[in-house]
Amino acid sequence: MTIKRIAMLAMVATAMLSAGPVGAQRSAPMPWQQDPFPSRYKAPPPDDMLLKGATILDGVGGRIDGGDVLIRGGKIVAVGKSLANPGVREVDAAGRWVTPGVIDVHSHDGTFVLPLTAIDREASDVSEVSTPNAADTWIETAVNAQDMGFDRALSNGVTTIQILPGSTPIFAGRSVIVKPVRAPTVWEMKAVGGVQGFKMACGENPKSWGAEKDNEGPTSRQGVVSYMRQQFIDAQRYKRQVEQARAGAGAMPPRDLKLEAIAGILSGDVRVNLHCYRAGDIAGALSIAKEFGFRIGAIHHATEAYKIPGLLREAGTCAAVWADWWGFKLEAQDAVRAEAPMLEQAGVCVMMHSDSPADGQRLNIAAAKAAAAGRRIGIDIPPERMIKWTTSNPAKLLGMDKRVGTLAPGYQADVVLWSGNPFSIYSRADLVLIDGAIAWDRSAPRNGPVSDFELGRGGARP
Repeated sequence: MTIKRIAMLAMVATAMLSAGPVGAQRSAPMPWQQDPFPSRYKAPPPDDMLLKGATILDGVGGRIDGGDVLIRGGKIVAVGKSLANPGVREVDAAGRWVTPGVIDVHSHDGTFVLPLTAIDREASDVSEVSTPNAADTWIETAVNAQDMGFDRALSNGVTTIQILPGSTPIFAGRSVIVKPVRAPTVWEMKAVGGVQGFKMACGENPKSWGAEKDNEGPTSRQGVVSYMRQQFIDAQRYKRQVEQARAGAGAMPPRDLKLEAIAGILSGDVRVNLHCYRAGDIAGALSIAKEFGFRIGAIHHATEAYKIPGLLREAGTCAAVWADWWGFKLEAQDAVRAEAPMLEQAGVCVMMHSDSPADGQRLNIAAAKAAAAGRRIGIDIPPERMIKWTTSNPAKLLGMDKRVGTLAPGYQADVVLWSGNPFSIYSRADLVLIDGAIAWDRSAPRNGPVSDFELGRGGARP
């Protein structure tokens, strides 16, 4: 072996040692898979119980009349009839209904805080509007955990909330999934086990932003689409460079947090929630996703999705819709009240969403209104199917469908005991359990600190 060959081998060995084990390099998470803000949520001590004699909607299409739910150790142990009591608290649920906890996939709680934003809209942290590409932002760094919207949601049966950035930028940034529990910071509320979400927008909002900013961004629909495609092309290049560098085949590019997030979309590690209304806009966005090889998790608002159900089915994309929001902007002129049942009948994954602290407390009622509109045109969706719109389908979007959204053995006990039919305006959430612990009891006063926003309001509580 020549001296030159020995020297070369020594250089290679030194480089390998300084870089660490090859296996460790390849198994380490990619930059876009990393979470710089880990959850500090800790499940409270569980309240074991047996709910007896209720009408049970399991969240995935099943119904049991006069059924029981056994909850132990924070989990659902059994669902059925005439379950034996293993020595836990027994709750007489006769005449009442039990469902999985409600899931709101589109909230701005904590970032558009009432009453602050009613007084001064500058108090809002919904959107970072300095650029059409705010992909590097994480909405959780803006969330005010004291927002009483969380308490209001909880007291109405909501157990999981996705907080999204606003829809002014085209690439608006990462979302966060939380449990509406009282905590000093969002990280004590942050749920674990879901897919990292991301907000994008098409249509009027980003187009109008460009015009308002003196053409600093796209000012037309075609400009928005072109901007999207260019960012994905840039992210493809960045992703390829990172992957090659990790494989030892090139230099690592300078870190770019915007391209890093979009690379996560391309890899499937980051799931897109797309603000979009018109059928043509939705179709265009689905074409972009197909071109660049990623899937859009859900079209939010989607007021004209009922016109193109086949495209949504083909793409495996859900629709997150309202019951009766329409006419408040140019894009929302052709909405129909029966959209949810129409999409359900067409085989599309559909769910209700709020985009509002008020509607976030009433998602089951939104589902009921949509279903009533469906019945008027001959589409009859029974309660056991309607409940999917606020439980198991949203859980799928969040990547949490093996944890929540369904009443079945092994699932987290995020459970609501309703005073009556949950699709009746007269029903209330009597008990709300999160991870098997009572988070809301309508018959008992709330313990613990009260949100600052409640102080000075005559002791008002949800």
